[in-house]
Amino acid sequence: MSRYKEAGVDVTAGYKLVDKIKADVQSTKRPGVLGGLGSFGGMFDLSALKLKEPVLVSGTDGVGTKLLIAQSAHKHDTVGIDCVAMCVNDILAQGAQPLFFLDYIATGHNNPDEMAQIVKGVAEGCRQAKVALIGGETAEMPDMYAADEYDLAGFATGVVNKSELLTPKNPQAGDILIALPSSGLHSNGFSLVRQILFKDCRVNLSDKPHALQGQSVLEAILTPTRIYVSAVFPLVEARLVTGISHITGGGLIENLPRMFNDELQAQIQLGSWPILPIFDYLQELGNLSQQDMLATFNLGVGMVLAVAPENYAQVKEILMDQGETCYRIGQLVKRPDQAAKLDFKK
Repeated sequence: MSRYKEAGVDVTAGYKLVDKIKADVQSTKRPGVLGGLGSFGGMFDLSALKLKEPVLVSGTDGVGTKLLIAQSAHKHDTVGIDCVAMCVNDILAQGAQPLFFLDYIATGHNNPDEMAQIVKGVAEGCRQAKVALIGGETAEMPDMYAADEYDLAGFATGVVNKSELLTPKNPQAGDILIALPSSGLHSNGFSLVRQILFKDCRVNLSDKPHALQGQSVLEAILTPTRIYVSAVFPLVEARLVTGISHITGGGLIENLPRMFNDELQAQIQLGSWPILPIFDYLQELGNLSQQDMLATFNLGVGMVLAVAPENYAQVKEILMDQGETCYRIGQLVKRPDQAAKLDFKK
């Protein structure tokens, strides 16, 4: 046995992992990718895109404490989708086309089978987002993590012509706000979720409470984050949206105002979209106020589009033709003096 292995790091496990993930990585290849798995750096040829004034848009994120639940349930094949989604949806919100992704896994012990399940999820997320998985790192760090613990983070890059960037100056008063539904909690608010489920109430994850309509608690909370690239990027390319807000940590209250400038106010009609069962369940179980819910969770809205009134019918038709559900939830107006940027109406 090598001294390095005695110290807790098995480099041969890393070699085994590379062999296990080759097919998944290859399945994400797209035009522009140079090189292959095993290079010191991932490479992408921007000239393949033939853009006149390319601007790179990058994002990085992790899965957060949702990972603790996945680890305790020994379910590792969907958290990679969450990781990709959190990055590419942010890039999409700037009007950019996501191009490639890199992942980072840190663990106390490199179990090749378990790590391969994680990467399998990452590759599935990349396929959904039409991005290439061009690199990554699996770091075995005994003493920093327990043998059965890991953390997962990712980094993505997209590109957009400079003149086509979506910035807060684009949305205008009168624009209609369209919500695209989330799949559930996505990857936000899990510190509060875990507080409610495991510390306050000690819920069994296999339970199927009536409120969840046939789902177990585990199924409901581990539902992967939706990736909106396929549905939304065609609208961006057609210049049919003026702004996009990815509803992540901080819910509608924090994220929606990031899409437009301080001269505007978003008037949101509560009740104009369905609240998913998991949110009603957590609100009742945790005795949470509406303010808590709006400031923590997406409440069933994963992404909001700002659309000029003259484009609304076309955008709705395109989304429906793709099988995408959407809801008209409000509009942008000129912001009254001293008023907040968000106005929730019942």
